Amino acid sequence: PFSPRELVLRIKAVLRRRADGGEAPPEILESGSVHLDVPGHHLKVGDSEVPLTATEFRLLKLLMERAGRVQSRSRLLSDVWGYAEDVDSRTVDTHIRRLRRKLDAEADRIETVVGVGYRFKP
Repeated sequence: PFSPRELVLRIKAVLRRRADGGEAPPEILESGSVHLDVPGHHLKVGDSEVPLTATEFRLLKLLMERAGRVQSRSRLLSDVWGYAEDVDSRTVDTHIRRLRRKLDAEADRIETVVGVGYRFKP
């Protein structure tokens, strides 16, 4: 017998070990002319190097890793910023707008799903 807290910790440890044993994530995420070098923290759009803030990088990486799937604002706030999912913030919209500006001709790859969130189109 053990406490509920210990049970939760054990389950999390098992899930973490299971996730670590899976296939390694790709080091370069590509879609069209968008190339995100994960270990190098570099973004290239076409032949141009595009500077990103750390937060913009994390946001784009997450969207590209989950390409084709809608990500709600609350999920993005939780996964990128570490905020509680019940926080209502327009910071996601602001960062998406900045990312679109930086993606230039590829800006339409980040699609707004009205009333739901955002999706990266592969």
